[in-house]
Order: sequence, then structure tokens, then C-alpha cells
Amino acid sequence: MGSVVSGGLTLRAMLPNAITSAALCSGLTGIRFAIDGQWTYAIALVVLAGILDGIDGRIARLLNAQSRFGAELDSLADSLSFGVAPALILFLWSLQDWPRFGWFAALAFAICCALRLARFNARIDVDEQPHKSAGFLTGVPAPVGAGLAFTPFYLWHETGYELFRDPVLMTLWLTVIAILMISNMATISWGSLRPRRSIRLPLIAFTGLAFAALLLEPWWTLATISLTYLALMPYGLVKYGRIKRRRQLEATATASAPGAGVL
Repeated sequence: MGSVVSGGLTLRAMLPNAITSAALCSGLTGIRFAIDGQWTYAIALVVLAGILDGIDGRIARLLNAQSRFGAELDSLADSLSFGVAPALILFLWSLQDWPRFGWFAALAFAICCALRLARFNARIDVDEQPHKSAGFLTGVPAPVGAGLAFTPFYLWHETGYELFRDPVLMTLWLTVIAILMISNMATISWGSLRPRRSIRLPLIAFTGLAFAALLLEPWWTLATISLTYLALMPYGLVKYGRIKRRRQLEATATASAPGAGVL
């Protein structure tokens, strides 16, 4: 591969891997702050890990520095930053008040995150991926799953309403998110969102305002993003269903066309 020279990685290839390592350190440091009860710092560091995770792959593609090593490192970092770290942080924040079932929910979340990433790695070299070819993902991505898992904290932080911290409800919530991560349902990706030309400029303006809101009111903004993502999941299923039906009709029409299959 172009990123390997004399058995080693070039500096160009090391940059995205360094960012991945920074994301890993950020996510794991969140556990350290959670142990001290500094919940805002703990969860903010996992969110930062998610931002870094979104950057490293794009930089790798921009520099043409993709490598199998980088893909494996990225999955390992994601498993720790978006599986183990959120599970421990949420256990310390809420679930430890219902220790038996709360710990099982934390374990389920971490395990499902690892399984989702393992499934992703196993399919990297598979040509036939219906969801991917249509611009969709399979299941909820690990960084998004971590963000969704923290939604009760976002709301609790801003409202002070203790129901959001209830360990029973938190156990149920974390279990649902864990199931969504390993599900086979088609979920929205950037590739499946293609806004019409007429709304592109307003969309750019809205994105800028959303970034400003993230700086000024981070927890309300993150809660809104999480709830919006959940609300769009049925839309993603409907849209993928239409694409799947269209493909089936095209395949049927091709198979029944005169001369089809005749050499």
C-alpha cells in the first residue's frame, strides 16, 4: 500500500492514526473524570472523542493514507471510547444505584458496541452490502450510540429533573440503544442525505447556527441532535424500503426481459 515504506508507516499515514489515538485517550480520560464525579468533563471528553473519530477517517482519505492498520486501530479505539467508557460513566452516574441490573445493562452496551464494530470489520471486504450500496448504514454507529446513551444526562444536566437519572429507566434506555447498535435495520448516513439544490444555502446557514448553538448551549443542542436522530430513524427505514422495492422491480424486469440469461 502507498502508505507503507520500507516496512514502516510514513508521516502522512501516521497523522490519522495519531488522531485516532487522541480520540482513544479522550474517551478513556472521561472515565477518570467520572470516577471523581465530574460528569460534565467526563461526557464532554467522550463527545470530543466522537468529533476526533469523525475527523481521522476523512483526513486519511484526503491524504490517501488508508491502511488496514488504521482501520483496526480505529475499531479498537471506538470500542473503548464509545462502548467501555460510556458504559462505565453511566454506571457511575446512575446505574450503580440498581447495581445488579444496571451493571448488566452497562455490560450489554459495551458488548453490543464491540459486536457492531466486529461486524463492520468483517464486512469491509464484502462486495455485496445492500445497505452500504444504497448509502445507508447497518445499525446505529458506535459514536452515535454513545451520544444517544448520554441523552438522559443532557436533559438531567439542564433541567435537574431526577427522573432522567433514575437507574431503572436508565437501564431500559441503555438496553434499547445497545439493541439498536447490533440491529440489522438500515440507518441514515451522510451518504443517504441528498438535499435539493433549492435548500442547500439555507441548510448551510442552519448548520452554522447549529454549531453556534453547540458552543453556547451544548447540552440542549446535543439532546436536540439525539432526539432528532431518533425521530429520523423511521424516515430512514421508509426511504430504504423504497430503494429496496425499486431494486427488486428492476431485477425482476431484467430477469423477465426477452433474451435474459441467453448467451
